Amino acid sequence: MTWNAIRQPTTFIPLAMSLAALITLGIHIAIYGAAREPDEGTAAHIWQLLMAGELPVIAFYAVKWLPQAPKQALPVLGAQFIAALAALAPVYLLGLQRHCHFVRV
Repeated sequence: MTWNAIRQPTTFIPLAMSLAALITLGIHIAIYGAAREPDEGTAAHIWQLLMAGELPVIAFYAVKWLPQAPKQALPVLGAQFIAALAALAPVYLLGLQRHCHFVRV
Protein backbone atom coordinates (compact mmCIF):
# COMPACT_ATOMS: atom_id res chain seq x y z
CA MET A 1 0.00 0.00 0.00
CA THR A 2 1.41 3.35 -0.95
CA TRP A 3 1.33 6.57 1.02
CA ASN A 4 -1.54 7.71 -1.23
CA ALA A 5 -3.63 4.74 -0.12
CA ILE A 6 -3.02 5.58 3.54
CA ARG A 7 -4.11 9.17 2.94
CA GLN A 8 -7.41 8.04 1.43
CA PRO A 9 -10.47 9.24 3.37
CA THR A 10 -11.68 5.67 3.85
CA THR A 11 -8.57 5.07 5.97
CA PHE A 12 -8.91 7.87 8.50
CA ILE A 13 -12.61 8.84 8.45
CA PRO A 14 -13.73 5.82 10.54
CA LEU A 15 -11.01 6.59 13.07
CA ALA A 16 -12.14 10.21 13.24
CA MET A 17 -15.78 9.16 13.59
CA SER A 18 -14.96 6.80 16.48
CA LEU A 19 -12.95 9.54 18.15
CA ALA A 20 -15.81 12.02 17.68
CA ALA A 21 -18.25 9.49 19.18
CA LEU A 22 -15.95 8.96 22.16
CA ILE A 23 -15.54 12.72 22.65
CA THR A 24 -19.31 13.22 22.43
CA LEU A 25 -19.82 10.59 25.09
CA GLY A 26 -17.07 12.04 27.27
CA ILE A 27 -18.50 15.56 27.10
CA HIS A 28 -21.99 14.29 27.90
CA ILE A 29 -20.71 12.32 30.90
CA ALA A 30 -18.64 15.27 32.10
CA ILE A 31 -21.63 17.62 31.99
CA TYR A 32 -24.56 15.36 32.96
CA GLY A 33 -22.92 12.33 34.57
CA ALA A 34 -23.29 8.67 33.66
CA ALA A 35 -26.84 8.20 34.93
CA ARG A 36 -29.29 6.51 32.63
CA GLU A 37 -31.93 8.83 31.27
CA PRO A 38 -35.57 7.90 30.61
CA ASP A 39 -35.23 9.09 27.03
CA GLU A 40 -32.24 9.23 24.72
CA GLY A 41 -30.84 12.70 24.29
CA THR A 42 -28.99 14.46 21.54
CA ALA A 43 -25.62 13.03 22.57
CA ALA A 44 -26.96 9.48 22.26
CA HIS A 45 -28.31 10.17 18.79
CA ILE A 46 -25.06 11.76 17.64
CA TRP A 47 -23.10 8.80 19.04
CA GLN A 48 -25.41 6.33 17.26
CA LEU A 49 -25.15 8.17 13.94
CA LEU A 50 -21.37 8.33 14.12
CA MET A 51 -21.00 4.65 15.01
CA ALA A 52 -23.48 3.47 12.38
CA GLY A 53 -22.11 5.85 9.77
CA GLU A 54 -18.61 4.47 9.95
CA LEU A 55 -19.70 0.91 9.07
CA PRO A 56 -20.22 1.55 5.34
CA VAL A 57 -16.93 3.44 5.15
CA ILE A 58 -15.07 0.54 6.77
CA ALA A 59 -16.82 -1.94 4.46
CA PHE A 60 -15.85 0.12 1.41
CA TYR A 61 -12.24 0.26 2.62
CA ALA A 62 -12.17 -3.51 3.13
CA VAL A 63 -13.66 -4.23 -0.28
CA LYS A 64 -11.28 -1.86 -2.03
CA TRP A 65 -7.97 -2.49 -0.26
CA LEU A 66 -8.04 -6.06 1.08
CA PRO A 67 -7.80 -7.67 -2.38
CA GLN A 68 -5.10 -5.22 -3.52
CA ALA A 69 -2.84 -5.11 -0.45
CA PRO A 70 -4.02 -7.39 2.36
CA LYS A 71 -0.85 -7.10 4.49
CA GLN A 72 -1.10 -3.33 4.58
CA ALA A 73 -4.91 -3.17 4.84
CA LEU A 74 -5.30 -5.53 7.81
CA PRO A 75 -3.51 -3.28 10.33
CA VAL A 76 -5.65 -0.34 9.24
CA LEU A 77 -8.81 -2.43 9.63
CA GLY A 78 -7.53 -3.53 13.03
CA ALA A 79 -7.01 0.08 14.07
CA GLN A 80 -10.50 0.97 12.86
CA PHE A 81 -11.93 -1.97 14.83
CA ILE A 82 -10.05 -0.98 18.00
CA ALA A 83 -11.21 2.63 17.65
CA ALA A 84 -14.82 1.46 17.34
CA LEU A 85 -14.42 -0.76 20.42
CA ALA A 86 -12.97 2.19 22.33
CA ALA A 87 -16.07 4.23 21.51
CA LEU A 88 -18.38 1.32 22.42
CA ALA A 89 -16.69 0.33 25.67
CA PRO A 90 -17.82 3.24 27.89
CA VAL A 91 -21.43 2.71 26.87
CA TYR A 92 -21.38 -0.89 28.06
CA LEU A 93 -19.04 -0.44 31.02
CA LEU A 94 -21.15 2.39 32.43
CA GLY A 95 -24.43 0.64 31.63
CA LEU A 96 -25.67 3.41 29.35
CA GLN A 97 -27.20 1.11 26.73
CA ARG A 98 -30.96 1.05 26.58
CA HIS A 99 -32.94 -2.12 26.90
CA CYS A 100 -35.33 -2.91 24.09
CA HIS A 101 -38.93 -2.16 25.04
CA PHE A 102 -40.29 -5.11 23.12
CA VAL A 103 -38.17 -7.63 25.05
CA ARG A 104 -39.63 -8.29 28.48
CA VAL A 105 -37.68 -10.29 31.03
